[in-house]
Amino acid sequence: MSRTKQSDRYIWREWRFWMLALPGFALAAFLVIPLLVLILRGITQQFLAYLSDPTLLSAVALSLVTSTLSTFLALAAGTPLAYVLGRVSFPGKSWLELPLDIPVVLPPLIVGIALLLTFGRNGLLGRPLDLLGIRLPFTTAAVVLAATFIAAPLYLRTARIGFAMVPQELREEAIVEGANEWQVFRHVMLPLSWRALLGGLILCWTRALGEFGATIVFAGNMVGRTQTMPLAIFIGFETNLSIALALSVILVAVSVLVLIGLKLVDRAYSTTVG
Repeated sequence: MSRTKQSDRYIWREWRFWMLALPGFALAAFLVIPLLVLILRGITQQFLAYLSDPTLLSAVALSLVTSTLSTFLALAAGTPLAYVLGRVSFPGKSWLELPLDIPVVLPPLIVGIALLLTFGRNGLLGRPLDLLGIRLPFTTAAVVLAATFIAAPLYLRTARIGFAMVPQELREEAIVEGANEWQVFRHVMLPLSWRALLGGLILCWTRALGEFGATIVFAGNMVGRTQTMPLAIFIGFETNLSIALALSVILVAVSVLVLIGLKLVDRAYSTTVG
């Protein structure tokens, strides 16, 4: 064993290590303990019975469907845009990226108001859509749009970084060999950036799954139509705390499973490359 490895092995014996580590351990405890308390409080004897509650099942199903649709929209529309922003330089590029990142830091309630003013019956686009018989606010489609507005920028940002990380030399070599832009994208860019795209999709899906503020303003809170899991949890704190806790446990469990899946994919990829 090398001297470096031996020193790393016994570094925990030094007081400097604990001066740096204790704040980190305190932060980890602060992040983990409340979740453990939530899980312990939520998993009661009635937990399995609540899993068959029609309101709970409706909220879970609606959340899964709408978050998946939002992620699909982000994938379909965001991938080409992320590719252009990640690989092409043009005047005003940074000014285009700025508004695309704003939803990441914007309060969701503001997003809901903005969507309502745009697509509401008296909104900028609401009146033309109403003439066509299309009404978006307080519908399931509104849930999808609200979640997409909030979550899609996460995928767009991650995918953009992933495409930008691919060495330019590889793209140029493929073009020299006679590949067109689609072939370069399919055979060079995607294989080298797929982990970033997958990570962005997972972030997008989980963010859409937990969306609350924009949804309640733009889509309302109607059981079976617009009431997602976060909205059902919010109402449950006033009507049935046990159901709210059960839904909270489900959300935490889904998030943990998704993150574990992402880590397994990363580990499999690292093992294959190594």
